[in-house]
Amino acid sequence: MTTVTLNLDTVELTDEQFYRLCQMNRDWQFERTAKGEIIIMSPVGGVSGNREASLIGLVWVWNQQTQLGRVFSSSTIFRLPNNGDRSPDAAWVSLARWAALTDEQREKFPPICPDFVIELRSRTEPLKPLQEKMQEYLNSGLRLGWLINPQDEQVEIYRANREVEIVQFPVNLSGEDVLPGFVLSLPMV
Repeated sequence: MTTVTLNLDTVELTDEQFYRLCQMNRDWQFERTAKGEIIIMSPVGGVSGNREASLIGLVWVWNQQTQLGRVFSSSTIFRLPNNGDRSPDAAWVSLARWAALTDEQREKFPPICPDFVIELRSRTEPLKPLQEKMQEYLNSGLRLGWLINPQDEQVEIYRANREVEIVQFPVNLSGEDVLPGFVLSLPMV
């Protein structure tokens, strides 16, 4: 995936203006960092798209069995409490936190940080911006996040109030107390 960052130093978009920008340019995938930088992301290739769909599917199946929350795809932008507007590759929000949002908040870019996110590094994507994005989630209230890095055959595990843990493939990742009973085995077949 190739990304382009626009630094609009003299232009600050309101939340509504950023939402309208995204709605008027539906063929483009945007994010906005907490610093206000607009990121335009290119579509992913077949391998990354398949991996991403598999990850979302596994979380979705677990959630169908437990009925503990809502699962979101990479097309969902979350308006984070620290002012970033981010789209994780896969995300999950607990039912109680989702229910606390108004219908309008759920319909637009939900003003909430997911409880759980997965970011999947594509072959052409630099690691540092993804690590910064994961830190942005943590700063916004993320409880558990996995940065899956197939190139280096490792996963960075992000937890609130803890150091980042790096584990090598093969590994069985636990959803811990955030996604109880969920286990992801890597590498995926």
